[in-house]
Amino acid sequence: MEHRDDSEFDPTPSAPASEDAFARGAGNAAAEGVDPELDGGGATSDLVRRLNEQQDKYLRLAAEYDNFRKRTARERTETAARAQADLIKQLLDPLDDLARFAHVDPATVDATTVVQGADMVEKKMLKALTNAGLEIVDPVNQTFDPKLHEAVATEPALSPEDDHVVSRVYQAGYLFNGQLLRPARVVVKQWNG
Repeated sequence: MEHRDDSEFDPTPSAPASEDAFARGAGNAAAEGVDPELDGGGATSDLVRRLNEQQDKYLRLAAEYDNFRKRTARERTETAARAQADLIKQLLDPLDDLARFAHVDPATVDATTVVQGADMVEKKMLKALTNAGLEIVDPVNQTFDPKLHEAVATEPALSPEDDHVVSRVYQAGYLFNGQLLRPARVVVKQWNG
């Protein structure tokens, strides 16, 4: 009887499926540095089990990250909506005053009352917006700052010390929590001496 060496065995397409699977397993074991003759299937099955565990961990981690990303986006949207709702809530009182003021009978109200009413609504609105983080940029007699101001005109300065100093503000600027919303439009003094 002839002795057959299994390490030289080459499965052919006519080999049974179990032998083909064994050959693939032996090839994987050999690639991992495991001798298939000494393995007995234990190390290969251990490697396959560990591979499946790692794949499962990876899939779970990917799903957790996707859920985290979606939850974070939803929370960010909800936070922005709550912040807007809080601001609108603060503006409701000035809006009510403006509505009352807009519906007065012009025949029974004098100009002084109209001006006082408009001033009151403006103060209430500015107070609400200031509480929300708005700052007014009104730089009269301050040095021109191109980061906060937009020069729309110049006028002659009377002394060199007044060079690049804001003399008038055409339109106030606004900062919101340190971010420039609109620069102040100003007239700047310029020394030509």
